Amino acid sequence: MKLFLNRFIFLILLTTVILGCERNSSNQNKTSETNQTENHPFAPTQVSSFTNPQFELPNSSKSGTISLASWNIRHLGRSKTPDDIYQIANLLRDFDIVAIQEVVAKDPAGAQAVAKIADELNRMGSKWDYQISDPTKSPSVYISERYAYVWKTSKVSIVHRAYLDSELENLCYREPFIAEFKAKGSSESFHIINCHSRKHNDKPEEEIIHFIDYQERLNSNKILIAGDFNLSEKHAIWKPFYRKGYQSALLNQRTTLKTKCNNGNYLSHPIDNVYFTSGIKMINSGSIDFIKDCQNLERARELSDHLPIFIQFKH
Repeated sequence: MKLFLNRFIFLILLTTVILGCERNSSNQNKTSETNQTENHPFAPTQVSSFTNPQFELPNSSKSGTISLASWNIRHLGRSKTPDDIYQIANLLRDFDIVAIQEVVAKDPAGAQAVAKIADELNRMGSKWDYQISDPTKSPSVYISERYAYVWKTSKVSIVHRAYLDSELENLCYREPFIAEFKAKGSSESFHIINCHSRKHNDKPEEEIIHFIDYQERLNSNKILIAGDFNLSEKHAIWKPFYRKGYQSALLNQRTTLKTKCNNGNYLSHPIDNVYFTSGIKMINSGSIDFIKDCQNLERARELSDHLPIFIQFKH
């Protein structure tokens, strides 16, 4: 009897030890799996996106309109991280055409950054194409830049390769980049003039006055001049444009970012705009304020010191 009890107790102790070992082994495996997931180079990470819940375009497929965004993306090139590229694409994904200024020219990374934006846009549900200008014929390599167009192929097609305006290369620090587009299913084309004027202290009006002949030069009244003009729509230089039938898409909308917030205010100058001729009917326009709060300003300025602007139109 005593021998039986000893064997019974031994079996109970042995079973307890085995179960304890299995439990520890299971916990170690779970911990190991957790650590492997956390340290895995392709483990999913949480990405906070800039959005604008107040910004909404009517469905352009149903309304028969085209939406054009214009954005001076500061130093678009090597300085932009993969997350920067994602955030830029995410802000532009709902538009049909995007005109980009300030693509770095002296480094191939500028053109590569545009290609990365187009590639990111292609991952977001629509097919996009793009064209990049040659470096502008500027007085200095430090002033020279490239421009770019990116567009949804389901909405528009480009008529021929976009080109820098050689007639203005000796009159502008950065001669404009001209493109002609057609909406899908339309026989009528329209032109976009992509511009980045010289700094305010360098008198950009001396460049802008030469844009007034585009209707005659392009033999069209369906023209949109988009970009960063370094002066507002109230400047006297625009008066002869208005007399010829031009209108500005934005009125008194500040589109550049301060370096620091001042009493909750982070917007500075109203210098980005789209000026359009009588053959263009504006449906909607505005700027895309993706910052919304001073705590986001520093991160936003890593993308650009300008807001994207837009116009939705028929032609």
